[in-house]
Amino acid sequence: MSHPRKPRITQQELESYLWGAAVLLRGLIDAGDYKQFIFPLLFFKRVSDIWEEEYQAALADSDGDLSYAEFAENHRFQIPEGARWNDVRQVPKNVGMAIQTALRQLEVANPDLLAGIFGDAPWTNRERLPDETLKNLIEHFSTQTLSVANVPEDELGNAYEFLIKKFADDSGHTAAEFYTNRTVVHLMTQLLAPQAGESIYDPTCGTGGMLISALAEVKRGGGEYRTLKLYGQERNLITSGIARMNLFLHGVEDFQVIRGDTLADPRHIEGDRLRTFDVILANPPYSIKQWDRAAWEKDKWGRNFLGTPPQGRADYAFQQHLLASLSEQGRCAVLWPHGVLFRNEEQTMRARMVELDWVEAVIGLGPNLFYNSPMESCVVVCNRRKAAARRGKVLFIDALNEVTRERAQSFLKPEHQRRILQAFQTFAAEPGFASIATLEQIAGNNTNLSIPLYVKRRPPSPPGRGAGGEGTAGAEGEPPATLAATWEKWQSDGRTFWRQMDTLVETLDGLDAASGQRE
Repeated sequence: MSHPRKPRITQQELESYLWGAAVLLRGLIDAGDYKQFIFPLLFFKRVSDIWEEEYQAALADSDGDLSYAEFAENHRFQIPEGARWNDVRQVPKNVGMAIQTALRQLEVANPDLLAGIFGDAPWTNRERLPDETLKNLIEHFSTQTLSVANVPEDELGNAYEFLIKKFADDSGHTAAEFYTNRTVVHLMTQLLAPQAGESIYDPTCGTGGMLISALAEVKRGGGEYRTLKLYGQERNLITSGIARMNLFLHGVEDFQVIRGDTLADPRHIEGDRLRTFDVILANPPYSIKQWDRAAWEKDKWGRNFLGTPPQGRADYAFQQHLLASLSEQGRCAVLWPHGVLFRNEEQTMRARMVELDWVEAVIGLGPNLFYNSPMESCVVVCNRRKAAARRGKVLFIDALNEVTRERAQSFLKPEHQRRILQAFQTFAAEPGFASIATLEQIAGNNTNLSIPLYVKRRPPSPPGRGAGGEGTAGAEGEPPATLAATWEKWQSDGRTFWRQMDTLVETLDGLDAASGQRE
């Protein structure tokens, strides 16, 4: 007699299940620390359930041969006996030690895939995580089977991304270190249009959102996404582990995320040179002050070809690393605050960058898209192989108003992304929104890339004369300026000034050194 198959878990149930695990930690540890415990347990449960799924399939294929079902060839990950989920579930006390031991054994048994992936969470701190709490966590995770049949990779990957965002929302200012607004990431990925077979790189990859977005973009276009090669580097140990788990849970086979400081010690090397990539997506930490400027002046990888940034801002060190990492057909999209476009102290480096004729577009976005920061952001797109019609030119897009804010969150709706993308693809002027400048025109502006210099915002058309609405008289022969139009012009003219004020405030030592760091 056949039994009715249990329905697969829905996306909503999956998200509720994952967030329910985090809720069990409330009051015991800071919200910013949830991730170092929840993600490793989730990954451990997934790996264990897949191992069991593979075991049962091998058992069925071999008419019940128990030895055959355990063969390493039948399993993607090896789990030593005694280190499986149910082994830990049955431990009566010292649960933290049992979890830590099982995770280490998993890493040792899978050195090429899992070395260091679980980080260094303090599992044995029984004051913060008593046995009862850990048992409750394990029992909570045990309520669902995370096999591929029950939870396909795309669905679990989406739920994992949901959890990353929830942790970012819950953890306050520390969120920017590991999370970039995913609607901005989606826009950046569409701008670069990654293709099957290309290499994708994020030098400050956080939890891997940009790499996942590139994968999803190729899938959407019907490309063979399994031919993609994904590369990342991430300074933070816990965050780099989360990125690797993220890629595994999305079903990615070919990737290399390495822990390390990208400026001090780039880890993606070919021979004695930097590895180069076809597509680079990045949201580097901005305006960091703690970096080795002296070492950069004689950088052995030749990344200082534009010059040496000031000690107080490593922004153009990251920008040069990106440009030096582009293949001959490479292109990159980088999320920056607007200061990189006009700050005087970086003018010489910016001029050399523009002279290369790799800068393809500068796109200004609205405020509050940097996580937990009101600062306006911009995307700088560079391309080593610009189309002939785009050479010697830069497209400027003012998308300040292409943003939506709901429940204290700012994001780009699909229609906002479409409008920006269409302007980039057509590479044509659109009054009040997009403008094309030649390199000579930019040089005439002292290589200032500030968007309002090139895209003049259009004041609203003056209303017709009517009851109470004649407006203010203008110059002879011009229509009278309305109050609304005058106000709009004042706002537009003031935007450059306020951006420069933002930069001045940044320069002062009042900014916390950790603010905005996200490598």
